[in-house]
Amino acid sequence: MNIKNISAIALTVLLWSACTKNTEADKTVKDVEVADSTVAATEKMKAEAEKGKLPKPYRPEEDAEARIAELIAQAQKEDKNIIMQAGGNWCIWCLRFNNYIHTTPELKSLVDENYLYYHLNYSPENKNEEVFSKYGNPGEKYGYPVFIVLDKNGKLIHTQDSAVLEEGKGYSKDKVMAFLDKWK
Repeated sequence: MNIKNISAIALTVLLWSACTKNTEADKTVKDVEVADSTVAATEKMKAEAEKGKLPKPYRPEEDAEARIAELIAQAQKEDKNIIMQAGGNWCIWCLRFNNYIHTTPELKSLVDENYLYYHLNYSPENKNEEVFSKYGNPGEKYGYPVFIVLDKNGKLIHTQDSAVLEEGKGYSKDKVMAFLDKWK
C-alpha cells in the first residue's frame, strides 16, 4: 500500500467516524425534542381536561359597561368595593382562581363580606376594549387573570397581577388573603 491509499483510508475512516458522531448527536437532540413535545402535549391535555371540569364564570355576551354601572350602584348601597377578575373561560388560571375563591371557605367569606365579585370578560368573541381602556389595559401588561379593584364609587384603587398570588399549579392562600384584606 502506498501513502495515497493509506491517507485515503484514514480520511474515509475519519469522515465516517465524524458522521456517526453527528448522527448520534442529532439523534439525541431529536429524542429530546420529541420528549419535550410529548411532555408539552400531555400537559396541554391535562389542562384542557381540568378546564372542562371547572365552572365557566365569564359571559362574553354580557354588556360589561352596563353590568359595572349596576355593580357601582349596588356597591354604594352595600358599602363594598368591587373586584373585577379580568380574563376568560379560555384561561385555565382564570378558572382556577375563580374555583379557588368559591371552594376555600375563608376566601369566599372574605370576598362575600367585603366585595362585589365580577368576571370581566376578555375573549375573541368580546374583548371589551372600551372597558379595559378605562382601566389602563392591565391584561396587556400582566396577562390574565388580572384583578381590577374599584372603590364603591367606581374609582380604580388597585390593579393586581395574579402571578404574585400563584403557588405551583394554583394559588397561595396566604397571598390571596393578604391581597383581599388590603383592598377591602
